[in-house]
Parts: sequence; structure tokens; C-alpha cells
Amino acid sequence: MTSRRYEAGSSAAGLCRRRSRHAKRSGEGGFSLIELLVVIALILILSTMYWGSTSNSRRRQQQAACRSNLQKIYVALQIYANDHGGAFPQVSGARTSEEPLSELVPRYTADTSVFICPGSGDSALPSGEPLRGRRISYAYLMGRYATNTQEVLMSDRQVDARAKKAGEQAFSPTGKPPGNNHGSGGGNFLFVDGHAEATPAQLPFSLGLSAGVTLLNPRP
Repeated sequence: MTSRRYEAGSSAAGLCRRRSRHAKRSGEGGFSLIELLVVIALILILSTMYWGSTSNSRRRQQQAACRSNLQKIYVALQIYANDHGGAFPQVSGARTSEEPLSELVPRYTADTSVFICPGSGDSALPSGEPLRGRRISYAYLMGRYATNTQEVLMSDRQVDARAKKAGEQAFSPTGKPPGNNHGSGGGNFLFVDGHAEATPAQLPFSLGLSAGVTLLNPRP
């Protein structure tokens, strides 16, 4: 009888030891809390990198489309200047860029979509209708002539309507308005010779306003 009790006790003890070893192995095969937190952190970092890259790529595409818009507008501006002794559109007392640029529509272009920057969020315009009383996305330097080949003629909306030195902010550095057609990614400039280029928010060149030239932003 005693022998049977001993054998039963030994069997129970062995079973407990086996269960203990199994539980230990199971614990070794799982994730600790620290490991789980590290995995979650890595996922968040990779997600941020992916979406940040996607966002930057989209912004670059929009900025390229914006430059294309400016060069399409330039074709109309050039034809207008040919008809007006080399002068680009001017309207006495104009306070926003829509007023002089309205001279282009519909005689020199009926495509009003080019006056809206893809990154601005501005509303589409009715095709072929003048721009007065509406809102476009671009600033215009009124008073330029076709002979001012190295000067800026148009740009994305700027932070203000004053002349600027190299190193000053032309566009929003934070992505908040004004001057944020492309968030904090800078903007585009169209020159009188017809070429367009992108710059960061901080100007790499001076933007002077000679006598008779006025920088007009679009309506707020």
C-alpha cells in the first residue's frame, strides 16, 4: 500500500515538473512587453516614412503641374504683349492679380483652369469667363514689358506684395497661409523670357520692383 502511494506521489510530482517545463518553454517562445513595444514603434516609423515620402512626391508633382500652368499662361501673355507694343496687361488702380490678368480671357485664352494651382485648393473657374470678381492662385507683377527678360512676371501666391531681397521669405515657411500654394514646399516663378523655376520658401534671388511695377497677389 505504501509502495502504491509512493508511486502515485512520484507520478504527480513528475507531471508537475513536466507542466512547469512546458510553461517555461512557452514563455520563452512568446513576445515580452518590451519586444511588442519595439515592434509597434518600428511599424509607426515605417508608416511615417512611407506616407511622408508619398506626400512629398505628390507635392512635387503638383508643383511641376503648377509650373506648366504658368508657362501656358505665358503663351497668352506673349500674344497680348505682341498686340500691345510689348506691354503686358495693366489696369489702372488694380489691387489684385485677377484684374489685369482678366484682360487675357477670353480673347487670348479661354482655358481658365491654368489660373488655378493644383496644390492651392482654390475652386475651379468657369471656362472662358473673365477673371474679375473671381479668385485665382497666382501673383502678377504688373508693369513689366517684354524687354525685361530677366525679371519675374508671375509666381505662386506670395506671403505679401512687397519687394524682397535674397534670403527673405516669398512663400510660406510653415505651410500655413498666406503664400502656401504648395504648403511649406516653396513655389514657382515665371520669368519674362518664358522660363519657370521652382524655389524654396526662402528666395535664392532678389525680387525687385522697379518704378511702375506692382506686385499683385490674388484675392484673399
